[in-house]
Amino acid sequence: MKTQLQTKIVNKNERIIIQFENEKTGPTVVFFGGVHGNEKAGLKAFQMLKKIILSQREFLKGNVYAIVGNLKGVAQNKRFIDEDLNRMFTKKSVFSIIQNKNQQLNSEQEEQKELLNCIHTILEKNKGPFYFIDFHTTSSKTLPFITINDAMINRRFAKCFPVPVVLGIEEYLEGPLLSYINQLGYVSLGFESGQHEEVEAIKNAYAFCCLSLVFSGVIDQKHLSSFNKHYHILKKNNGGIEKTFEVIYRYSIKENELFKMLPNFKSFQNIKKGAVLALSGGQNIKSPSRGKLFMPLYQTQGRDGFFIIKNIPKLFLKLSAILRKLKVENLLVCLPGIARDENDPEILTVNLTIARFLAKPIFHLLGYRSRTINQHRLLLYNRERVAKTASYSHTHWNK
Repeated sequence: MKTQLQTKIVNKNERIIIQFENEKTGPTVVFFGGVHGNEKAGLKAFQMLKKIILSQREFLKGNVYAIVGNLKGVAQNKRFIDEDLNRMFTKKSVFSIIQNKNQQLNSEQEEQKELLNCIHTILEKNKGPFYFIDFHTTSSKTLPFITINDAMINRRFAKCFPVPVVLGIEEYLEGPLLSYINQLGYVSLGFESGQHEEVEAIKNAYAFCCLSLVFSGVIDQKHLSSFNKHYHILKKNNGGIEKTFEVIYRYSIKENELFKMLPNFKSFQNIKKGAVLALSGGQNIKSPSRGKLFMPLYQTQGRDGFFIIKNIPKLFLKLSAILRKLKVENLLVCLPGIARDENDPEILTVNLTIARFLAKPIFHLLGYRSRTINQHRLLLYNRERVAKTASYSHTHWNK
């Protein structure tokens, strides 16, 4: 079988760092880095990963790609130039970019258009199963962790890695790249490897790359002699936490707001209700609930001041898996106040004046995440309905 290998050095004009194409069938792993231009740990890890690709190429199955997200942002070491690229992958925005070929595009729209072309070219060339992994870092101190949209294929693959997993961030952010890919039905994970400039963040990202190749089936563990080393790097740096968490609150920074996070906070730090966390125009911003602080903002760009997360009990996770397997969510439309959306049958609309007895945890159990339209109406999205679960039926992690 003919093997084609291309490895490219990143410069301001080149988006693909690694392009290893071996078989049309078999696993295809797609790594993204630098979607936020000041988050470069993933890109440095991809350069290191080339050595594995080159030295072990005869043992590799399937395909591996490593792609730069925001070339101009990376070149200027900025999160973004005109707008946050990782908030632009809504259905409306993607449709506009694809259909309006002659429109004038800003910097991130040009990046988005090229990324969409890369993604769909890869999907058309290969048969899968597909794994999409997006590497980020944070402005605060943090443990390495995974963020996922809440589909069972994402949960199960994420649990291969010895780091905390955070669900539900898609309820609070609109337009992340991975949410778009998840809507296509594929496994997609975000990996936050550490603080922006830390050497440890690069080590964690590289370890995650190597483990991803093994867990996806691109390379057998016996052919990656450094597997145990990489696994223990993440294990050592996880702070003793391998639990699953859920986002319960986001502080959204308003336009022109003078927001300042108080110093020395870090992700996964325990906080009490009422604790002063930040200032807005000199006024105290207090935590609305107890839990763990998550991704406090210590940079000038960005609209997410901080999040709060809480642990999800294992019993809740098991019950959720059982109910989804039984497709109990199909019964929701039988309840008063709930109906399928006229424009998209995959979405449920909830009239809260009628169905106020249904709380978020019930929707979460059944695989739905909500988007608030107004005080009387919710939209519910279910990742299970679009997940290409059958594509992953023969993988070791999805049993």
